[in-house]
Amino acid sequence: MTPPLSPAQLDALRRFDTCTVANAIETFNVRLRDVGFADSSVRSLFPKMPPLVGYAATVRIRCSGPPVDGRVAVERTDWWSRLLAVPGPRVVVIQDVSERPGFGSFIGEVHARVLQALGCVGVVTNGSVHDLPGIEAAGFHLFAGSVAVSHAYVHIVDFGEPVEVGGLKVKPGDLLHADQHGVLSVPPQIAAEIPAAAERLLERERKVIEFCRSKEFTVEQLREVVKGVFPGP
Repeated sequence: MTPPLSPAQLDALRRFDTCTVANAIETFNVRLRDVGFADSSVRSLFPKMPPLVGYAATVRIRCSGPPVDGRVAVERTDWWSRLLAVPGPRVVVIQDVSERPGFGSFIGEVHARVLQALGCVGVVTNGSVHDLPGIEAAGFHLFAGSVAVSHAYVHIVDFGEPVEVGGLKVKPGDLLHADQHGVLSVPPQIAAEIPAAAERLLERERKVIEFCRSKEFTVEQLREVVKGVFPGP
């Protein structure tokens, strides 16, 4: 298992938006380009917040129908120990496996404050959330499929197992990067190299942007600039 990044390395990743990190990952050719990110069904509810970077702690929930053992989500504290086994900062990734995902909400302000006290910086879920003003004021990230007014019968099914939200498959301990554009998993073997790769990409992009804004702009010259900056394979 790849060791967790240092605080300085995590800070370096936070300097970049998630699109830039996604582009940087592509330069390493370590995975296909159509995997490793959640689709648009999972969106940021606080898009003005800076990027979220953290390690995944996974939970599966159901909100349609009472729990078999009679315990609702607030009565389950046993999963906190598994959560604390994940390196910090932590991101709780919640898959709602209900027939109607998001019908009932697991995360509100109280739950968010509890998770924050446990070293979590945000939640990613295909389900719903509530109490948005209080959670935003806490500086706690939310990426969700919807917003709901009620808990309904929300309860924990299991935790510490692989989950899938918005098409993104997540295992406990996976490194995630997320912002207003969406949620991305970061391959651990290249995570420390991504900031430098991202800087190189941004410099190349700046050259194209600056030429497009210059008085010397022509279509033919633009072709040459693009060819020089993005030479291809």
